[in-house]
Amino acid sequence: MALRVEWVRMLSLQREAVLTEVLNAARWALSLGLYGGVLIGLSYAVRKKVFAPAASLCLMVMTTLFVCGIGQLIENWGNIAPAATATQPLGKPGLMLANSVRSSSTVLVLLEGPTEPGGKRVVATPGTPLVYQKEFTGDQSLISVPPAPFSDDTPWFLKSLAIDLRLNAETLRQRLNSGVLPFLAYAVPLIFLLSSFMFIFTLSAWPLANLCLGCLVFRGVLALETFFNTPEMQDILDAFLNKRLPVSFAVPLICLGIGLLVNLYSFLVYLAKRRGDHAA
Repeated sequence: MALRVEWVRMLSLQREAVLTEVLNAARWALSLGLYGGVLIGLSYAVRKKVFAPAASLCLMVMTTLFVCGIGQLIENWGNIAPAATATQPLGKPGLMLANSVRSSSTVLVLLEGPTEPGGKRVVATPGTPLVYQKEFTGDQSLISVPPAPFSDDTPWFLKSLAIDLRLNAETLRQRLNSGVLPFLAYAVPLIFLLSSFMFIFTLSAWPLANLCLGCLVFRGVLALETFFNTPEMQDILDAFLNKRLPVSFAVPLICLGIGLLVNLYSFLVYLAKRRGDHAA
């Protein structure tokens, strides 16, 4: 979220855009908080040897309340009029916009400051003379983005993770806009599925290794959730349900079913270990 806000500070020249981008970053962070909160909570419960059913139940309730409460706060915050959340202009006349990653990129100087992004400006491109623009005559919808090249060297696996988190956040936002009950009907089975993987954190005596395994499993769940929410898979699931249930219940039912199977596996393993201890 801090990186997103920094990106807004560099690019955005409109006050309303700042609030919009911060809300988008908060939604993205909410999706990350759902997965990350359950992951860290399970790891902590195993290290402190908390009773597994009690830990899972407590973690589910707390995560559900947190996600629902923060989600409603974000949506209500977005309904506030921009005038009520006015921000101070980011800079004064003579503001220079440049790429902090590439020192040899284009530099844009706003002579009238960020409050007049379409006003007089000076463009400094390496190897060419300074260009003075009396008035910006390009597409007015692009005024808030300076014409400077920005590079992105982020590894693909991090990009794919960010994309899936953004899609998950969009799904949560759509369910929350439909009401609290549709939101809970989607979030609770997902949290239940994530909480069912508590046995992953008991596979070895090294907590860090267990945490890494948990990260891989949670990444797989996130990818699976994104896959089932694609329009193509939604059409297939809708045809499979044959109008018996709304297609919006398909993904929650899948999460609930997989979670029950994982919990059944954990229970059977627990019984097998207990019988082996009694036999010894």
